[in-house]
Amino acid sequence: MLTIEREIDSQPEVWRRAAELAIAEREAMPPAGERIALVGCGTSFFASQAIAVLRESRGLGESDAFAASEFPLTREYDRVVAISRSGTTTEVVRVLAALEGRPTLAISAVPASPVVEAAGAAVVLPFADEEAVVQTRFATAVLALWQTWLGLSDQVEEAARAVEGAVGSTPPVDPTTFEHFVFLGSGPSVGLANEAALKMQESAGAWSESYPAMEYRHGPVSAADASTLVWPLGAVDRGVLQAAAATGATVVDAHPDPMVALVAIQRAAVMVALARGRDPNFPEYLTRSVVLNSDEQGFSTARRSSR
Repeated sequence: MLTIEREIDSQPEVWRRAAELAIAEREAMPPAGERIALVGCGTSFFASQAIAVLRESRGLGESDAFAASEFPLTREYDRVVAISRSGTTTEVVRVLAALEGRPTLAISAVPASPVVEAAGAAVVLPFADEEAVVQTRFATAVLALWQTWLGLSDQVEEAARAVEGAVGSTPPVDPTTFEHFVFLGSGPSVGLANEAALKMQESAGAWSESYPAMEYRHGPVSAADASTLVWPLGAVDRGVLQAAAATGATVVDAHPDPMVALVAIQRAAVMVALARGRDPNFPEYLTRSVVLNSDEQGFSTARRSSR
């Protein structure tokens, strides 16, 4: 079994540990009513998107999400939360340095790291760290952490059980027979749809896209055909899926929990990678973290990575 496959399969237990950590670290987590911003890069940015929508939708405070390189430093927040698996991503370190003296929280898998050291407080999940470059369980562990903190611990346990029950089962479709992958979400699952598309890009080098579900009919659906696999994460308007099917695309009957669906997509990405002769653990051109040279001003010259 590949390292990334073991890490994917370990997620239910990792989620349970993250849920326990959310209770143990409750003093560090942003309380209800705070206006917060979450920042990250790549996978961590997409997790931030999901968390921000989930927190605000539960009436717990205005919550925004930004790619770290695009964070508006002049905007006032009660707290800025920086997410980075490695704790070394340059753009995230730069944001925290610029916010020195303001309330910040780092969430990372590595305790002694620049991101953790630059933040005013930290929540560390070393049990969710990964050997594979392509990130899977750290991002979902961070989601489980926040779901528990936001009062959704039962949902975390239900998702864990669903994933455990699916280990070793066949996927809803054979993803290796498709050339084009589209992932759709709504609300918190828009961020997870973005992450799903990134997993298919990183692991398999595949043509993949993601959209808020209702936006898919506003142009992108015209690129779908019989080689397209459309995969919803969570509840998606039936009319959108019917429009996709009308193009000849195959629409996946996915699990209703977006995080459970994301795990299935992680597994599918590995399958497609192997079918294409790619290494899903360490894809070409990717590194564990983007660490820029001192003369680099942004991320445009850096290699892409699953942060």
